Amino acid sequence: MLNWLLALASAALLILTFPGFSLVWLAPVALAPLLVAMAREPRWLRRFLLGWVSGVLYWFGVCYWIQFVLSFHGGLGEAAGWAVFLLFAVTKALHMGVFGALAGVLMRRWWAAPSVAALWVAVEVTHGPLGFAWLALGNAGIGMGIPMRLAPFTGVYGISFVFALMAAALALAAMRRPRAELLWLAPVLLLTLLPQLPPAERGRETALLVQPRISETEPWTAASIEAMKRRQVMLSLRGALSEPGQTPSIVVWPEVPAPLYYFEDPVLRGYVDNLARAARAYVLLGIVARTPEGAPLNSAALISPEGEPVSRYDKVNLVPFGEFVPWPFGFANKISTEIGDFAAGNRVVVSPVGAHKIGTFICYESVFPGFVRKFAAGGAQVLFNISNDGWFGRSAAREQHLSMVRMRAAENRRWILRATNDGITAAIDSAGRLRGTLPKYTEATSLAGFSYVQAQTVYTRFGDWFPLLCAILAVVGLVAARAGGYPG
Repeated sequence: MLNWLLALASAALLILTFPGFSLVWLAPVALAPLLVAMAREPRWLRRFLLGWVSGVLYWFGVCYWIQFVLSFHGGLGEAAGWAVFLLFAVTKALHMGVFGALAGVLMRRWWAAPSVAALWVAVEVTHGPLGFAWLALGNAGIGMGIPMRLAPFTGVYGISFVFALMAAALALAAMRRPRAELLWLAPVLLLTLLPQLPPAERGRETALLVQPRISETEPWTAASIEAMKRRQVMLSLRGALSEPGQTPSIVVWPEVPAPLYYFEDPVLRGYVDNLARAARAYVLLGIVARTPEGAPLNSAALISPEGEPVSRYDKVNLVPFGEFVPWPFGFANKISTEIGDFAAGNRVVVSPVGAHKIGTFICYESVFPGFVRKFAAGGAQVLFNISNDGWFGRSAAREQHLSMVRMRAAENRRWILRATNDGITAAIDSAGRLRGTLPKYTEATSLAGFSYVQAQTVYTRFGDWFPLLCAILAVVGLVAARAGGYPG
């Protein structure tokens, strides 16, 4: 019974760590109860079940908003929405089950602390390739000055490693293990020798971020579509001309739940092109484009100040249930109103803006560190994130999503300008600090400062080298533990 309580305690602590509780000081201790339970339990199947149940509760508590998305926007209704969400939590918890089963092998050895932390990172990085990624443990450190010094070198996974290492050491101390096994914490002190975060400075350029608050549920008609286009253009013009001494070099529209077809709709194209000319600025906007076969694409188009298309980026990483319905859930409705599943793009696009280059990633793509870094590695000197977080309702998912976007800025030392449909629209500096946000659930614009940054971080250049190293260390630790005759 104690082991079950310990496993559930870790799930509760993890839930409390992230928005909307944001008790981030729990991040270095959250895994400790689970690790004590793993060390106490000799049977691998029981350890797997303990970890799995902990994972079910964790995903249920952190991603509770998925049920609302499925039931309300996906049209499943309350009962079916809860059933599919529970299936999601049960499936995602398998990662935690595997971690628990293997961590118990390592916790009996003198190298427990670093090998368990490496195992955590090796399992954590698999969430994206295996269907759905959200909130790596290291995201809790986005406001912590010293741990964040790791981000430009290891990405978020280095911070996850530090938190897991500290939790493992705490678990060992609670079990009265020899003090020498706690010396693995000593390298954490070396974080103070890493370069400090760049100072908070005023941006040298200006962007206009547009938050139009377009309804996710409005039944579109020809008249309402025309009114929506005009309102968005007027909102943008008022914002661009609101400060005569602060002219934006780029106007940014978000991803929106509305039929915006720039390349197919001559009326919209005329509006946007004239907006670019009137504001004498680039316009970046979320649109629906088409493949040569006619399949829809979730895209971002960049228009020059002369009113000419410069580039188009097609979203590569699509949202399950949002933009396509994964097998075997054909009975569920796709949340988007577009007919048919979206097609995925196949390349990263870095776009010229005068003498500079920019990169744009769309909505959910912010959860993939290794993907976002490709824009900076390709030469983008500032990044833009266009999103529609209105699907999340009034839940903590908005703050959760923002924290991951902030981490992408810190990993690549790039400013990120984020435009959303109804929040959270924000300017984020190259250290991941928030430099201004718009109020949620309101129609508004923001003149946001930013700077172009040329230098590339270690993480930008080499990507996810650290999780690979952790996977190797975890395997070595497990092989050594088994060779030593551990019965579990």
